[in-house]
Amino acid sequence: MAKSSATLDWCIVRLGEDHNWWVEEVSDPVRWDVDGLSIIDPRQVSHIIELVEPLRDYGFDQDVMERAFIPFRIDKDLGEGRVRLARVKESIFESDDKLFALPDTLDEENGPYADLLDHLTRSRVKMLNDLFDFESKLTVDEVEDELREEENTNFIEGKAVHLFNEITSILDYVPEGWDTDEEPTTKSEDELDEEDEDNLPEIEEEEEEKLKNDQSLKWDEDEDEDKDKDEDDKKKDGDKDKDEDEEKEEEAEEEDDEKPRKGRRGR
Repeated sequence: MAKSSATLDWCIVRLGEDHNWWVEEVSDPVRWDVDGLSIIDPRQVSHIIELVEPLRDYGFDQDVMERAFIPFRIDKDLGEGRVRLARVKESIFESDDKLFALPDTLDEENGPYADLLDHLTRSRVKMLNDLFDFESKLTVDEVEDELREEENTNFIEGKAVHLFNEITSILDYVPEGWDTDEEPTTKSEDELDEEDEDNLPEIEEEEEEKLKNDQSLKWDEDEDEDKDKDEDDKKKDGDKDKDEDEEKEEEAEEEDDEKPRKGRRGR
């Protein structure tokens, strides 16, 4: 019979086809059941830490998360996608090493990991109620019911849910029809006009010139301006013709003055 240890000192993990790490063997097989037991890798740890950062303004307690995970570092590469991990006493938030984090799921109902899920859900709900103007406040029970429904679907389909996905489903949760990437406040008309201008497609010079000369695209104002311009041009042409007639008359008078006058003949 395998000797159990007072604490979980080491574990062997394998890389699954889903590119997640799963626990294959532990130093304490009596208390720990490795069937479907997943572990969070360093890349995933960093992503979770990034996601919880905005929740600090909504009551997130870092210590709750620290208690929920058992940190490990790589001890030996066993080959074929298997790695032996050794337990360390370091903070997953402050350590400079790349740490794996095993959620403490010994007590699934009231253990440290269960406390973390509840804590994250409450913090997330507070943030969403602050960001969005819901008709009625979002509640923890509503979020838990929706997430539990998805878990039950995966269970019925026989899918093993990695604990990283379970955590991020809470941290990424948004009610249907809402989007955290959009501004929750209504934008002013000036801001909307500026956005419309920015979103206008660029027009090449040749096309722009064609549009300028297209009479069907001119507004009434342009037509009035063209009409005034035509009247001014006609007036200028009329003044020009008048000046030319006056010049011709003056030239004719000068010619008459230059001609010799004929004397009167006697009878």
